[in-house]
Amino acid sequence: MKNEINDKVSIFRIVIKTVLIFLLINFLFLLIREISYGSISLYNSVFPGRERLPFGENPGESFNLTLTNLDAMIASHKLAGDKKTKNDFRIIILGDSSIWGFLQKPEDTLAAIIEKNIGSKCAGKNVEVFNLGYPSLSVLKDLMILDKVNDFDPDLVLWFVTLESFPKTELMTTPLVKNNPLELNRIIEEYNLDLPTASIDLLGFSLIGQKRNLADLVRLQFYGALWAGSGIDQVYSNDYPPARRDFEEDYSYKNINDRILKSSDLSLEIVIRGISKNPDIDFILINEPILISKGLNSEIRYNFYYPRWAYDQYRTIIDTVFKKNGIEYHDFWDLIPETEFTNSAIHLSDTGERLLAAETIPLIKEHCD
Repeated sequence: MKNEINDKVSIFRIVIKTVLIFLLINFLFLLIREISYGSISLYNSVFPGRERLPFGENPGESFNLTLTNLDAMIASHKLAGDKKTKNDFRIIILGDSSIWGFLQKPEDTLAAIIEKNIGSKCAGKNVEVFNLGYPSLSVLKDLMILDKVNDFDPDLVLWFVTLESFPKTELMTTPLVKNNPLELNRIIEEYNLDLPTASIDLLGFSLIGQKRNLADLVRLQFYGALWAGSGIDQVYSNDYPPARRDFEEDYSYKNINDRILKSSDLSLEIVIRGISKNPDIDFILINEPILISKGLNSEIRYNFYYPRWAYDQYRTIIDTVFKKNGIEYHDFWDLIPETEFTNSAIHLSDTGERLLAAETIPLIKEHCD
């Protein structure tokens, strides 16, 4: 009987100790929440760095996945493993899924086409072009990525934007922004942005709260082996629903009832301050091409995203504001024929990407010279 009691006491003590140790480890994560454990990566060492930031909706087929740890995303990119020399001219491209390259292989993206066709030298230096586009429409998301890669010493940033990148009503809903509250608050403070700071859920930084992020980090490393062996990072398919060309008689845009778009509706200061805070980097801002429909009610809407009244006013606003602030800005909105868009009003075919690259390369060469 005495042995049975001692066994029960021992088991009870083990259980209590285990629970206490777990709780201790769990809440130790609160103390290290600002430590960049996402930067620990097998990419650029065991596996080659990825050509673009990780994003994937079908991990088992694309050998890729979507996660929101910015440090892990950057650490998996080839930029993180590329040591810049004094003979390198480094170009970074920011933007949405059209820049990331939806439905395109890495070698067919805008970044790859520019690097291949610009020539091996730029003012006597070797040209390196890095694709830092990411599939969501948000200049705030772009700024967070830009801030993360500043340490890699870019010489030139091509920043592609569109009207959907700017509305203040949706800035904070982008997953990459929403799921990085500490980084977001630091960006708001450092760049003096007129945005509400994010609330911090401390339990979300505990071990339990971070279990999904940690699992994603491990999975990203696992998919590195498959990516390295195949070069596949998304599901490539020619069987996709084409971008809409026909529309209802719909003038609506972002609950603006008077059909007057104001500069105060747009977060233009994010781009302005992002550029002014990085005076050692050259910037070229480009209004990216959009699908201009010729279908039903195309006199009302250019495409699924934009009624004509809103987009036309946006183009006037952005041209005026950025030129006033001395920002190099180019408007390529109508550059690409309607036939060269794929499954979205902003996603380009391979031919469309080559047309865009042909217009962009001369702008880059001006900065080389």
